[in-house]
Amino acid sequence: MNKPVKKIALVANSDKPAARRIVQRALKLAAAAGMRPLTDETTARLARLKLPTQPSPGALSRSADLIMVFGGDGTMLHWARDTAGSGTPIFGVNIGGMGFLTSASSKDLAKAIKVIAAGRFSIESRTLLSAVGEANGQSFRLNAMNDIVISRGAVPRMIRVEVKVDGEVLTTYRCDGLVISTSSGSTAYSLSAGGAIVAPNAGVFAITPICPHTLSNRAVIVSQQSTVEVRMLDQRREATLSADGWDVVGLDADSPVTINRSRRTVKLARLPETSFFQTLRQKLQWMGSHA
Repeated sequence: MNKPVKKIALVANSDKPAARRIVQRALKLAAAAGMRPLTDETTARLARLKLPTQPSPGALSRSADLIMVFGGDGTMLHWARDTAGSGTPIFGVNIGGMGFLTSASSKDLAKAIKVIAAGRFSIESRTLLSAVGEANGQSFRLNAMNDIVISRGAVPRMIRVEVKVDGEVLTTYRCDGLVISTSSGSTAYSLSAGGAIVAPNAGVFAITPICPHTLSNRAVIVSQQSTVEVRMLDQRREATLSADGWDVVGLDADSPVTINRSRRTVKLARLPETSFFQTLRQKLQWMGSHA
């Protein structure tokens, strides 16, 4: 049990017009449950809400007991990254595609509001990745909840990427790219690239090559306490690094990027009867054997 939520922030993906009606319904339900709703300026315009607003995700997280996010995994990643370390839990209502990071569908909204108001939700702490390096003479530090991805440039040629784990060479991949993912990100790009599905509490990272030239190259699972160093070896080929599909930077050859566990975490609020394996069965339509 958590403390009953008194102040709830309602935020939505402004690219999803369907969110307007759902947010308006959530406002009525939250007010009826005795909570004080607030929002950000973008959602206020989208849903025509006359509510107190905050100018940034950080300010909103400091003003609310819980943030309810209306969208898919992309929207959840945006809010998770921008509020990481605040301690304010995020509850996702899926109006997108797969929605592995969300906690409920829009049809379960009334039940979710009641659970949140009463504090009967559970909280999962999720790890973030931190990538540190230099690009074009400028240092960078990027955080990701799902994954750090090294990708080849516009020219469709493989790149060579050397990978070290805790200072020891793992291998040099010839591939289209490389995905370093958290447990949360194992159901995203890493899964599409042939990586394993990892339970969120496993405490590991996955290193998964994208279309490797050597067919024996497979995903490698390492402790989330490990330090992964990636170095692009090709002088005449382009490569980029992105964090959760955002914050893309160009990589310089022979300029190492260090990837490890971030000090910040994200708290995801969950309905008490839901679980990761239940989500897998539903989202991936695992039916099991009837023999």
